[in-house]
Amino acid sequence: MSDNRNMFIAIGLSMVILIGWQFFFGIPQAEKQRQAAEQQRIEQTAQQQQAQSGATPTPGAAPGTTPAGLPQAGAPGTPGGRALTRAEAIAASPRAPIATQRLSGSISLRGARADDLLLTEYHETVDPKSPNIVLLSPSGGPNPFYAEFGWTSAAGAGVAVPGPDTLWTVQPGATLTEKTPLVLTWDNGQGLTFRRTFTIDDHYMFAVKDEVENKGATAATLYPYALVSRHGVPHVAGFYILHEGLIGVLGDNGLQEVTYAKMDKEKPLTFSATGGWLGITDKYWAATVIPDQSVKVDAKFSSAMINGQQTFQTDYLAQPLTVEPGSKITSSGQLFAGAKVVQVVDGYAETYKIDRFDRLIDWGWFYFITKPLFLVIDWIYRVVGNFGVAILVVTVLLKGIFFPLANKSYASMAKMKAVQPELTSIRERYADDKVKQQQAMMELYKKEKINPVAGCLPILIQIPVFFALYKVLFVTIEMRHAPFFGWIRDLSAPDPTTVFNLFGLIPWDPGSVPVIGSYLLLGAWPLIMGVTMWVQMKLNPAPPDPTQQMIFNWMPIIFTFMLAHFAAGLVIYWAWNNTLSVTQQAVIMRRNGVKIELWDNIKGALGLGKKQAAKG
Repeated sequence: MSDNRNMFIAIGLSMVILIGWQFFFGIPQAEKQRQAAEQQRIEQTAQQQQAQSGATPTPGAAPGTTPAGLPQAGAPGTPGGRALTRAEAIAASPRAPIATQRLSGSISLRGARADDLLLTEYHETVDPKSPNIVLLSPSGGPNPFYAEFGWTSAAGAGVAVPGPDTLWTVQPGATLTEKTPLVLTWDNGQGLTFRRTFTIDDHYMFAVKDEVENKGATAATLYPYALVSRHGVPHVAGFYILHEGLIGVLGDNGLQEVTYAKMDKEKPLTFSATGGWLGITDKYWAATVIPDQSVKVDAKFSSAMINGQQTFQTDYLAQPLTVEPGSKITSSGQLFAGAKVVQVVDGYAETYKIDRFDRLIDWGWFYFITKPLFLVIDWIYRVVGNFGVAILVVTVLLKGIFFPLANKSYASMAKMKAVQPELTSIRERYADDKVKQQQAMMELYKKEKINPVAGCLPILIQIPVFFALYKVLFVTIEMRHAPFFGWIRDLSAPDPTTVFNLFGLIPWDPGSVPVIGSYLLLGAWPLIMGVTMWVQMKLNPAPPDPTQQMIFNWMPIIFTFMLAHFAAGLVIYWAWNNTLSVTQQAVIMRRNGVKIELWDNIKGALGLGKKQAAKG
């Protein structure tokens, strides 16, 4: 059975090595590569934006038809031969303003695009005076990101349809608010009048209603479409536990997640489904288009090089509609553009019956644990008013849930300690016969009713909970910029202090040191966590094997440096969990009549025991 114990130790050590390598070497190298790529992208963008176009790849064609490609919009002028700023790109076309409690921006009347949107409740940093988050930006400026609804016609049909260059008309002074819709119109000069009505709720959902009235003498067949397009490769967090890129749920195809890097190498991905949704997501924000959930659509994820810049797009093309002379056709869709607030996203999924819209938030593989865990934390937060305190309360609840299992585990460990002399005797008696040694040990375990692997069960069960909490802290916007107490102003970010400048008393930034700077960012909470982990290790007798002793002695130090780069909320959870575990284990050991060797082991680790023995 010692082989099983060694196996578990080997697995744990391997995990420590792999995680340690990732955080001490993988992340710094990836960050250097990201910064180099970002600088290269900025330089290329500055050179290319002069020729940048608002061109839009053609949406996927409906089966058996060949819709005409969308017209390509010319780039706005570049004054003085330089690239446009965002403000200049916005000013380059007439606009109708958006003004709601949570959003500000405008709809471009050239192309009727939603391409200017700021989230007024969210800022770039914890400083409330920092700039608001920019979600959508127009073509022609830096980092174009926009949504578009429209019509296309069958190739060769000769029907003029609105495109990215079309100038729509609007009533003077019209503004899109929660209470006032925005109505745009355009006449194609061939008897067709196009009317587009934007409405918005009190959060982030736009409703787009497209109508076509035929005042001519001939029928026209049109295909409704919608798209989300992003020019250039945006900065991404780059963590494997988080998806950033193209996303959607399309019927039987299920959840589709494609990163920018993968889409850049893939051929266009096509899907056919009834309803669903698709778009492009960041860590906390997203823009998605949502067709009528009863309408069959042909959807596509694609990437193309347009005027020297990589462009990513998700789009859908609905079934054709024929507008007869003297009649009218209507197509409806929705645009979600905003923050991925759990309660808001879930509300939209329920209200509009959007298939798995809650997966817009990346809950991960442990969805069945991650989301319920967040809902519990969020509920407690609404009672106590602090997410950090809510995490502490949830940790106590989890300890209560796992208490029966932990009780059995620690009781089994106590029995294991009691039979150590007999186990040592068996090992010595059958030192040259491993088979008989294992048989004798198993008989002893059976006789004393001991489960030798019981000590591993609480750890194995809590691993999914740990990763679920990590996921909650990492992906939910509710945790973004959520303060705790003292110096922790953002639970989703690492502890900002470091011991190497005496926690801010010395006016020096250790992170600025070349090569090793990232290792010097060792905050107060990671140190607290390391101490609690060390105390927990010392609660049990030291392993007899010197290699195992070395592993257990170094593990708190390794985890202290590793978790220094994790979200502060997770480090606080781990430190509090260790503290509760020490208390819990001590109580259970005392109940089972086992000596608590914490102080003896700590004295031994500090060398005090040896000094006293020497004096004796």
